[in-house]
Amino acid sequence: MNALRRHRALERIWGPRPGWRGKLTTVNNNDIGLMFLALAVTYFVIGGILAMLIRAQLATPRSAFMGPDVYNQVFTMHGVIMMFLFAIPLFEGLTVYLLPKMLGTRDLAFPRLSAFGFWCYAFGGALLILALLAGIAPDGGWFMYPPLSSTLGSPGINADFWLLGITFVEISAISASAEIVVTVLLYRAPGMSLDRLPIFAWYMLVVAMMILTGFPPLILGSTLLELERAFGMPFFQADAGGDSILWQHLFWLFGHPEVYIIFLPAAGVISTVLPVMARTTLLGYGWIVAAAVSLGILSFGIWVHHMYATGIPHMGLAFFSAASTLVAVPTGVQVFAWIGTLWKGRPEMHLPMLWILAFFATFVMGGLTGVMVAVVPFDWQSHDTYFIVAHLHYVLVGGFVFPMLAGLYYWLPNFTGRRRYFKLGKTAFWLVVVGFHGTFLLLHWAGLLGMRRRIDHIEPGSGWELINLLASIGGFVMAIGFALVLIDVVVNAVVAVRGRRNPWQAGTLEWAMPAPSPSYNLASIPKVHSRNPLHDDPDLPVRIARGEGYLGDPGSGLREILTVEIASGRPNSLVIFPTNSALPIVMAFVTGGLFVGMLIKAYWLVPLSLVGVAALGIWWAWSLGSREDQDSRPVGHGLVLPPATEVERPPGWWGSLFLLLADGVFFGSLLFGYAFLWTVAPNWPPPAWLEPGLRGPLLALGGAVLALGGIRLADRALRRDGGPWLGLLLSLAGLSALGAAAVTVLTRTSHDAHAYDATLWVVAGYVVFHATVAGLMTVFLALRAAGGYLSARRVGEARVVRLWTDYAVAVALLGLGAAWLPGVPT
Repeated sequence: MNALRRHRALERIWGPRPGWRGKLTTVNNNDIGLMFLALAVTYFVIGGILAMLIRAQLATPRSAFMGPDVYNQVFTMHGVIMMFLFAIPLFEGLTVYLLPKMLGTRDLAFPRLSAFGFWCYAFGGALLILALLAGIAPDGGWFMYPPLSSTLGSPGINADFWLLGITFVEISAISASAEIVVTVLLYRAPGMSLDRLPIFAWYMLVVAMMILTGFPPLILGSTLLELERAFGMPFFQADAGGDSILWQHLFWLFGHPEVYIIFLPAAGVISTVLPVMARTTLLGYGWIVAAAVSLGILSFGIWVHHMYATGIPHMGLAFFSAASTLVAVPTGVQVFAWIGTLWKGRPEMHLPMLWILAFFATFVMGGLTGVMVAVVPFDWQSHDTYFIVAHLHYVLVGGFVFPMLAGLYYWLPNFTGRRRYFKLGKTAFWLVVVGFHGTFLLLHWAGLLGMRRRIDHIEPGSGWELINLLASIGGFVMAIGFALVLIDVVVNAVVAVRGRRNPWQAGTLEWAMPAPSPSYNLASIPKVHSRNPLHDDPDLPVRIARGEGYLGDPGSGLREILTVEIASGRPNSLVIFPTNSALPIVMAFVTGGLFVGMLIKAYWLVPLSLVGVAALGIWWAWSLGSREDQDSRPVGHGLVLPPATEVERPPGWWGSLFLLLADGVFFGSLLFGYAFLWTVAPNWPPPAWLEPGLRGPLLALGGAVLALGGIRLADRALRRDGGPWLGLLLSLAGLSALGAAAVTVLTRTSHDAHAYDATLWVVAGYVVFHATVAGLMTVFLALRAAGGYLSARRVGEARVVRLWTDYAVAVALLGLGAAWLPGVPT
């Protein structure tokens, strides 16, 4: 088969359906990645327009451009859009598009999950934009501190849009992160061991793990605050045992890692682009990986430095101040490694390099002011002033937007297949850089002079008038620069002439395929021997197109892809991916009913949506797998691999493991909140502790034994090619008993009496939910066994259900134990 016939056959297998239906049903990483990027840029434009409205308001004293109500919505939505709808989705889109190409594979691990995540992002973001257009957008600041955001401070529907819309959007981030982790660990070109990973993949592995462990506290906080607003459960109301400081802990447990979640992908772009621009290799690959991992860990230990002014004990202040300054060490390691790379190379001043230099200057300044605010006495003076606003923008714009623009101009030939012809990029660069520093360098000064953040006007004679006028002029210059960047990209993508495949002479695999890349990315999967396979073998792209790698024969008509062993990169199994489907968009739409039902107080819609999601989930899972054992199949070069459905731990097991990691962090955050209220909040202890009695604990212990033993009995029977029925029945009975034990907590407490009771309701509800999910999965497994989908070789699905059952038992014992133990002495 020649290269053209192979291309046509593979495009028929991997490509989207024609017409508009193709965009709605595609699960291909190229389509989903580009859709993510296009929508994120749209939100950036909206957020930028809001920023210009803010600068117009503050350009002159006592401006009547906007009233306080509108201004509050505008500055809140500017922050919300830039943090949640632009920054994270932008690098998600870039990763969804680029990562399979860099790893030398054909798609991400769970294509339908990619599409589901995108549609959740699209629908959740639309909710917030509709609220903005209707004049009922959130107005309590992008971090929504209660009681300003509770029913006491925001009695309308505005705050609910933030709480429900953001939670809906975060489904997308969690989905993408689980997928990225499994893709980096399992889906790579053969021979790509962990020490040969592209540096960008290392960064994204760290970032994805941070999202899985950093976002659940925010999702928990949003859930608790919405429960308080909707049902009067007093988690944040001091007169009923709650504490508004709990929200700040939960928010910044997410919020501080969020800064590094945004920065690290940008650092990954720099570590990829800089060596190419310097015509050399990256200095200190191992040190940079260690620094990225260190930053990922350290970022979780310093959330309190956002809360110095809330009355933290002095010992705690000293600890978190020291930990905050410690972050400068791994950051410095990366910066010095980049400088060393420049030193040993021969840098060329292309446009991506200019943006990297702008990053260096801006981010270093932002980092230095970060060290300043890590020092407690200085933070007390500058807290809630424009100094913090300026510092935040130096870190986020300098540390994220500038590197992403470097990446944009670096990978633009890969996206479009064209070379830049119109030269607007350099003009745009100087307008953005000069305008940015003209705005935010001055705002540092305004903050030091005492100008508070979030004010809707400035007074004459305050001493801030000229500073704000100049800052506003700088802001509009910067906006013109960003508009020129967009025009430059669009014009060059549409009008410019075709370019070479690899114009930068880079060594990584994303340049080994035609540009723009076909739906299948690689005509055959190569074997690699280093981090720069294109430098090892310049003819590799041609040999890939000839089908000389693995899976070069598309004769099966299926979406075939390889998995590898995690550490060594040796081929492990053959996976058949699902085809295009409308299921992801339908499921995202039905999931949206859950949030809309809460938003408009149509609570009947919530259980209806849950049933719909469960039904669609079963349909989703039922379409996978096989009714018969399959022989190992040849994949090329004399290699024969077993199907992934017959390996001990299939990709679905790994995906479940990392989703449960996020779930476990959510549960851990809930227990942290419980302990925090108990030890710190006013109006504790509650009027009465819950007395456990005998029935609840006996149900819990008996249920745990039956559930754990039953699923293992079923697993063992399947491995002997026997019937799993008895084991599944016992496991189902055990999960039912666990759910019943949790119900005893619900029936003996009142959800709105005290924060203690409200917390027990959430803990018990969490246990009931997971016992129900594990029970449904057990029933599903029984139906799959009856349908012939399980055998002694096909036990992967049973392993997945066992994982979820074990988790349900663990959280039941921990959660119910925490609920009952305080009442034991009584």
